[in-house]
Amino acid sequence: MPPLIVRHLGQQPWQTISEAMHRFTDSRTEHSADEVWLVEHPAVFTQGQAGKAEHLLAPGDIPVMQSDRGGQVTYHGLGQQIMYVLIDIRRRKIGVRELVTALENTVIDTLAEEGLQAYARADAPGVYVAGQKICSLGLRIRHGCSFHGLALNVDMDLSPFTRINPCGYADLTMTQLKDQGSQRSLDQVSQALAKHFTHHVQCQQVVNDTPLPREHPLYFTTL
Repeated sequence: MPPLIVRHLGQQPWQTISEAMHRFTDSRTEHSADEVWLVEHPAVFTQGQAGKAEHLLAPGDIPVMQSDRGGQVTYHGLGQQIMYVLIDIRRRKIGVRELVTALENTVIDTLAEEGLQAYARADAPGVYVAGQKICSLGLRIRHGCSFHGLALNVDMDLSPFTRINPCGYADLTMTQLKDQGSQRSLDQVSQALAKHFTHHVQCQQVVNDTPLPREHPLYFTTL
């Protein structure tokens, strides 16, 4: 089985990463390596497949983009660590529910390193601390391969979340690592997420930031 490649991409526009993620997934073969992309996006609201217009309360000058991930509307901004998981779940013999649980436990274990007691909720996907949502999840599966992933609030401006009903819940309060007393940097958080995720999907071979071949959909990020 090919190794899992972890790529740290820094700050990238949502649209360009979304397009690259789709090209990567559509061009996969049975021999393609699985990849994890760690990235920040400038301010953007994204509507999932179940998104409803009434949950966009006052987007203002923040762009709204349609996404084919599951779920409702959410917000991405700088200071939020996003982890996209491009995994051949058929090859790894991982069910969709197992992958969701692995993502939830990845965040729970990352927050436990900060002494935080985080938990998942069956009725409202994501990860929570003391009743407040700190991480959103959204996936899509195509031809047995996953894409999209999770967004963990680290040290960001949370006020744009008041312009929407996050994930379709009018009374949902968002939080972040900084407000929970953590001083971890985004780089430290990204390293922890990658470590715990590869553990939960039982990946023994992990390669970090291998050189991108010219044909790779992310090649533009090296130019």
